Amino acid sequence: MARRLRPQPPRGPHLERARAALTRAALTRRRADAANAAANAADHATDVLQPVITVARGLRRQTTWLRAWWTRTPAERRTPMIFLGLAAVAALTLMPHGPLIALVGAMGAAAWAGRERAPRHSGPSEAALTRLRSLYEALVPAFGDPNDPQPLYTRDGTWHNVLTDHAFDAEDRLVHLKLRYPAYFPDHDPAARSRVEQLLHAKTGRGREYRFVWNEEDNHLLLTALPPLPTDIPAQRFVTGPGETVLGFTDAESTRRTTPVVTDSGATRQAPPLIWRTGPRSTEPHLLALGHPGCGATTLLRSLALQALHHGDVVVIDGSGSGEYACLSGRPGVLAVESGLTGAVAVLEWAAHETERRLIAVNRARQDGHPVPGDARRPLWIIADRPTALSQLAAPEGRTDPQTLLTTPLRHGRAACVTVAVADTLESAADLAPAVTLNTRARAALGALTAQEAAEILGAPAPSTPTPDTPPGRGYARFGAGRPLRLQVPHTPDPHDEETSDARRRAVLDLLPGAAPPTRTAPVARPPGGPFTGATPAHGPVPTAQATNTSPSTSAAPPA
Repeated sequence: MARRLRPQPPRGPHLERARAALTRAALTRRRADAANAAANAADHATDVLQPVITVARGLRRQTTWLRAWWTRTPAERRTPMIFLGLAAVAALTLMPHGPLIALVGAMGAAAWAGRERAPRHSGPSEAALTRLRSLYEALVPAFGDPNDPQPLYTRDGTWHNVLTDHAFDAEDRLVHLKLRYPAYFPDHDPAARSRVEQLLHAKTGRGREYRFVWNEEDNHLLLTALPPLPTDIPAQRFVTGPGETVLGFTDAESTRRTTPVVTDSGATRQAPPLIWRTGPRSTEPHLLALGHPGCGATTLLRSLALQALHHGDVVVIDGSGSGEYACLSGRPGVLAVESGLTGAVAVLEWAAHETERRLIAVNRARQDGHPVPGDARRPLWIIADRPTALSQLAAPEGRTDPQTLLTTPLRHGRAACVTVAVADTLESAADLAPAVTLNTRARAALGALTAQEAAEILGAPAPSTPTPDTPPGRGYARFGAGRPLRLQVPHTPDPHDEETSDARRRAVLDLLPGAAPPTRTAPVARPPGGPFTGATPAHGPVPTAQATNTSPSTSAAPPA
């Protein structure tokens, strides 16, 4: 009997491909189901173990912080720290339930340190991005070149490759910017630099001070918006060394030194001072301050005089005749305060002879191998406010120009411990004697000045852009060939001014030595310009105006 055969299903290439597709689909579904099951299991495990994960994360962060703290702790302080730690452990061990309390506290601190923090927004906002795009488009005419095959600045370009580093404040105002510029840009040309700086100043927002640092080697320009210098520091006794005077305060990055100061609110904080060093070892023993009226130059000289009275003698020439230095009259250490032409000439003649006498005394002491006498080492300060006004009075009468009498103290005062500080208005700068402008290597430019005016006073470009609203005493200072620095003079008002607040008036009066001065001092009966003899003591009578002088002048003889 013949065997019946089972019919075979038809086979073909299309059927084989269909079976393979079904098999792959089934495998994909199984894998997806397995992945979903694993993800669900992980999520459930994470939810269940979330407290343990948080505590573990916190312990890891605390361990990292503890290791970093131990690394930066000086070696001499580690032994006391170990002793305190062991003492704390012993105290917890002896306390009732101490270990349990310590364990609960440690777990609580770890849980707090390991909590998930909300992610911070990173990157500039939309308004900041708009500012960057606008700034890039504005820089295209300054840095762009149609002949450049690979230009950095083009009309349809992007700012991401040239504005490499930037930072904004809470109001989306630019506070820091680092940009690249092409190598063919003439960064050695001050005019080309000025055009770019003016453009950036206008586009980043006026009313603030900006500092521009050109890196010619790497073709980078760094822009920084500088915070305003503090104006709440009144006159006070500053912590200084011998031969040091606080000219004012500057930026923290401009000096590595800080000094404690008391603000108007009574709080004490550390502030970066701008120190001016005088004396025989100083390379800038004399100062010239210029600015427009109301810039704070008189405030600067008054602050210097109050500081100098703690360790030296002071002679004041007030060319304006406004009585700004009347609070110094009759005080111990104030040899004279003159505002008239006759008295100013007499005092400056004595100062010139005193400088010569000190030089002779120093020379003889060194030749004989003896110490320099104390009267030749005691600092003598000559404060001259607006001497050009007295020069204008002397010229029509053919009398001696008071500025010419400053030649000897300016040229030879460093070796004789004589310091000269001159202040005048910028409009009268052309009337200053050559001896004054050539021998004052310490410069101060105060008030609202243009970039050109500040550069003419300092001898170098100002470190920041000028601001339209400048408080009194704000400006720049430069010592010798150093770089100019920002300056804010401590507020030292005239205590006799009715508009001065009681707190600041008391701050100035507390710095004045001795008792209150008399209302009127009798002039010394000595003719001006009298003969000088080498036997006159260093702190002998200072020649003053005669009683017939009608100009408002006051003088005080030094203490016996």
